[in-house]
Amino acid sequence: MGRVADPTGEARDQIPRFAPDGPVLVLNAGSSSLKFAVVDAAGGLPVFSGLAERTGTSQARLVIDRAGYDREELAMPGARHSDVVAAVLNRLDQSASPQLLGVGHRVVHGGELFADSTLIDDRVLTAIAEFSRLAPLHNPAAILGIEAVRAALPSVPQVAVFDTAFHQSMPSRAFRYAVPEEWYARFGIRRYGFHGTSHRFVSQRAAHVLDRPIAELALVVAHLGNGCSATAVLAGASVDTTMGLTPLEGLVMGTRSGDIDPGVFGYLAHEADLTVEEITAVLNGKSGLLGLSGTSHDMRTVVGAVERGDERASLALDVFVYRLAKSVAALVVPLGRLDALVFTGGIGENSAVVRARVIDALGFLGLTLDVEANADAGRSTRGRVSIPATTVALVVPTNEELLIAQDTARLVRTASRPVD
Repeated sequence: MGRVADPTGEARDQIPRFAPDGPVLVLNAGSSSLKFAVVDAAGGLPVFSGLAERTGTSQARLVIDRAGYDREELAMPGARHSDVVAAVLNRLDQSASPQLLGVGHRVVHGGELFADSTLIDDRVLTAIAEFSRLAPLHNPAAILGIEAVRAALPSVPQVAVFDTAFHQSMPSRAFRYAVPEEWYARFGIRRYGFHGTSHRFVSQRAAHVLDRPIAELALVVAHLGNGCSATAVLAGASVDTTMGLTPLEGLVMGTRSGDIDPGVFGYLAHEADLTVEEITAVLNGKSGLLGLSGTSHDMRTVVGAVERGDERASLALDVFVYRLAKSVAALVVPLGRLDALVFTGGIGENSAVVRARVIDALGFLGLTLDVEANADAGRSTRGRVSIPATTVALVVPTNEELLIAQDTARLVRTASRPVD
């Protein structure tokens, strides 16, 4: 085995090249962060996970959690993504994770080219770079992670799992904007949708919980976290979603405005002398729950402020719930009916207040809140938080790392099979 350079000064044996039954290293790279987990694709249990923050700065640090063991925190001043990957690989517990099957990367944007996850080669890497114009904060970071793994373990297979891929099944009536054809043909101006890994995983799990084939189901999945989106899933395929060209479209989010009249840009440019970049920055980073409440982007803090009588926080919660319920109702149109509304993500899984208000607003769809079940997030009712009926509401925890690991295992094992 080779040796991996460790920026902390240690040198340890490099992990072997490939193991058909080994775990998968899952990477989710941000511009200044790197989230990682070593996942057993069969059982879904992370044996090793953590987060690197403030990469490329003097405050860079790495936190590693070993399942059932301990937590390690490392100061890594000036560390780049490649340094973090090297440190992570060198600290994999050899007894719990002897060899890697492959490395799976969350990649935000795959444009119209990728309708499924794919093994990464030079062609795929070039395409990911080209789509950086549509996801300038995310795709370049994914490339950093891919190149870091290539440098450390050049022979280990890598897989790109795209946020946008699940939504490539949307029909043109759902993904096209009413803009000149040239804007679509030349510049790719259309609705792509995001959170695809979560929506795909959760819809599959919902079918399992309902004990029905996914091919028979009409679902609306609401992924609610700091970023929020809802998707209409018919027979396991996305047929419409709330996010569009960028993750800014759609629902009210933690710091993002969601849907807004594009005329705001011209108006504020004239009235406030703001540039497009400045307006976009505010809509992405200072709007949503934060902008409305003036308190926080965190729903827990907002709900706490509502309980203390804060009027702005109350407005923020009202707008969040109203826009979400309205979008869920609209997403029933392409489905033709609704078998289940599925809540997931940090807010969806943990906020009984949001679930209760949304379900109450959607009573006309056949939903009736089960107060006791909602209070414990459906733990005693197999995820159900509404009264049993033709249409139900469920809480299904998402697990994007597991889905990425499963896609990676599927593609790597298929590619490694001998040809008859």
